[in-house]
Amino acid sequence: MSPAEVVSVNVSLPRDIAWRGRRIRTSFFKEPRVGPMPVGPEGLRGDEVGDPRVHGGPRKAVYAYPVEHYPFWCAELGLDRLTWGSFGENLSLRGVTEEDVRSGDRLEIGTAVLEVTRPRSPCFKMNVRFGREDMVRRFAHAGRSGFYLGVVRPGQLRPGDEVRVRHGSATGPTIAEQFLTMTKGPVDPAAELDDE
Repeated sequence: MSPAEVVSVNVSLPRDIAWRGRRIRTSFFKEPRVGPMPVGPEGLRGDEVGDPRVHGGPRKAVYAYPVEHYPFWCAELGLDRLTWGSFGENLSLRGVTEEDVRSGDRLEIGTAVLEVTRPRSPCFKMNVRFGREDMVRRFAHAGRSGFYLGVVRPGQLRPGDEVRVRHGSATGPTIAEQFLTMTKGPVDPAAELDDE
């Protein structure tokens, strides 16, 4: 089995987007970067959140998404391809999925150490990003949430870096199990669910 790795590092600054007759501020439209990227307590250099009331902060400094989910989404949405960062993730990872990690597990990447904190719950900006009203619902029902990371040790990381997983507790729920618990009820596509 190949080691887990960073496939892409993606960042963006906030931008204003017209949606349903109003303007919203979002950093969902991530773009891949090359070369070493510094990462600190607030996330990757060159990346900012659009709404700090519900995004970012020390427990959600970096968002990771498994590239293994991309073929599913291409088929689900009838697309030939999606660019890395399409789900608003900072790190597109291969070999680390929601079933593999729990809150408290640590990822050593480059010279940085990141800690898994929680799944991402969808918000309406996912509908904006994909230009469709049903994306929040689809994301919730698909069970492919990705996960947030806090920064334990600042450092640098880059595409191609190996991801070394250091497990903490082996008894808590996986990120996949946490997400399933979070999304058991009906999903309101207009809701700002990501409110921690």
